Amino acid sequence: MTKPGSEILRALPKIDELLRREEVRDAGAGLAADRLAEAVREAVADLRGEALAGRLTGAQLRARLARLPEDLRLRVAGLSRSTLRPVVNATGVLVHTNLGRAPLPEGAVERVVEAARGYVALEYDLALGERGSRGEHLARLGALLFPGCSLHAVNNNAAAVLLVLNTLAEGREVIISRGELVEIGGSFRIPDIMSRSGAILREVGTTNRTRLSDYQRSLSPATGMILRVHPSNYRIVGFTGSPSLEELAALGRGANVPVVVDQGSGSLLEMASVGISDEPTVGEILESGADLVLFSADKMLGGPQAGILVGRPELVGRCHDNPLSRALRLDKMTIAALEWTLQRYLAGRGAEDIPIQRMLREPVEAVGRRARRLVKELRKISGDRVTAEVVPSEAMAGGGAAPVTGIPSRAIALAVKGLTAAQLEERLRLAEPPVITRIAEGRVLADLRGVQPGEEKILVAAISAVARQTRPAGDGPVEESL
Repeated sequence: MTKPGSEILRALPKIDELLRREEVRDAGAGLAADRLAEAVREAVADLRGEALAGRLTGAQLRARLARLPEDLRLRVAGLSRSTLRPVVNATGVLVHTNLGRAPLPEGAVERVVEAARGYVALEYDLALGERGSRGEHLARLGALLFPGCSLHAVNNNAAAVLLVLNTLAEGREVIISRGELVEIGGSFRIPDIMSRSGAILREVGTTNRTRLSDYQRSLSPATGMILRVHPSNYRIVGFTGSPSLEELAALGRGANVPVVVDQGSGSLLEMASVGISDEPTVGEILESGADLVLFSADKMLGGPQAGILVGRPELVGRCHDNPLSRALRLDKMTIAALEWTLQRYLAGRGAEDIPIQRMLREPVEAVGRRARRLVKELRKISGDRVTAEVVPSEAMAGGGAAPVTGIPSRAIALAVKGLTAAQLEERLRLAEPPVITRIAEGRVLADLRGVQPGEEKILVAAISAVARQTRPAGDGPVEESL
């Protein structure tokens, strides 16, 4: 009995024969010889599997083999293209961790390119002609931004927490409220990081209420520090209570125990004007008596990924001198971007020059005007194939800041004839470049607050392309591939 697909299997060309074909070699010109051979081998293996399953006719085999050079070209293109693809963020979440958090200011990008292109005086003192410290580039700015304090930066805020715990409390107890034993994105848990640091967790209070007396009763000669942690992506409401930072700082001073605040998203500018009233600035936290404040550089600050420690010089100095600090240090490109970012705040230009701060502070009327212009352009290009209207929306700061506070915004509610909302969302997500939207109440919403200058044209082009490539019901297939 003849096995299924046996004739097809006999018709499959040998790998060496395919590799000798000029069109195959040309298509795989971007691949090393061994990788090209492996790619051809994988393609033939796929065909063999389909033949054995009885899913391949002789005509289909010939068509697939004829298409092999083009398939190889696509494979080569995929290998050479970055998977860190730029996207348009129309989700309404401004500091979007999955989309790279805060976009870097153009000036910071230019500093990164400059630093990356050649040699820089990273750890070299030009005045003295001898080795210098890479930390000085940022420390000098920290001293100006936070008078009387020192600043040290590591590769992210989780690293800053780890470094401080290890430096100030290895083998000692760290007092923390049970309501602050948080887990944030990526399974980062405060108890786990504390264990890794060598510190000993000392929980006080309850989930919803922790009193100053709870902290006071837990103080002992074994106490290394008191830690207050920003609740990040949740809020406990109702019957709640906790001591003020001023009260906690006074308790720490009396017991000679440092009080450390992990602020997470950490802004240098006030947030009340954008409707976020419960997010104090880093400066305000220091003025309230915190000995150290830890925060991310790539959230509300609007810089590159980094974790910043700022506070009492003696404590910052101990953290800087910890051998662990070298393992967590910044590279020259991150330092270059962070230096530019801090300089803009020092110049009083943070609200104007930092993209995330501009997006947060753009008046909702201005967002609405951009949305209306975009809708008008869509109607002009796409006619009745696209339905678009401006609707009220609520953007979110994101990045763990103000998780229950919406920022008034405007979105475009979209529909394309022949597509469901889920299909439209997918088509936009698979566009080039991808446009990331959200679905609410059965409609695709593109929130304009997070769409940056110049990206409106990209958004219009993506929506129009989807409409052109989709046939309304009754005109043939509902969908066509992009």
